Amino acid sequence: MKRLLAVLVMTVALGASAEEAGGLTWSAPSEWAVQPARPMRAATYKVPAAKGDAEDAELAVFYFGQGQGGAVDANVQRWVSQFQKPDGKPVDPAKDAKTKQEKVNGMPVTTVEVKGTFTGGGPMMAPSAPKPGFKLRGAIVEGPEGALFYKLTGPEKTVNGAEKNFRKLVESVKPVAKK
Repeated sequence: MKRLLAVLVMTVALGASAEEAGGLTWSAPSEWAVQPARPMRAATYKVPAAKGDAEDAELAVFYFGQGQGGAVDANVQRWVSQFQKPDGKPVDPAKDAKTKQEKVNGMPVTTVEVKGTFTGGGPMMAPSAPKPGFKLRGAIVEGPEGALFYKLTGPEKTVNGAEKNFRKLVESVKPVAKK
């Protein structure tokens, strides 16, 4: 009986990992591998490459504290500016990026989607070389203790294949239950 219970507990534990930051909790898909802690991140996940893609995608979760991290629109603009068109010109946020505002579990959520050549997230986070054929799917959840930023980047096919799991993760975000 103890062995059966142990197997059941392990099966449930491997099903989805629940994470927490900024007074919010979420459940990550079991197919996404939790990565070691990194500076400025609440969590990082490796999203397995789709068949035919040469590399995995990454979901980075950021939490900077209440009133920190900048305005939602400024973050969306920053994320979009990390992409270029195939000809090297900047992506036009109004034409080339999709954004949407909605409510999830009573909280404002802004989602963004952009694709092209990924040039990185600043001097410390830029890839070693521009990466054509990449996509970003992001969500900013405005929680009671500040915003959580979910940023999925990787090869377009892999990010598209992770769309349903990304959506489930966003829909799982909710305030931590009060004890």
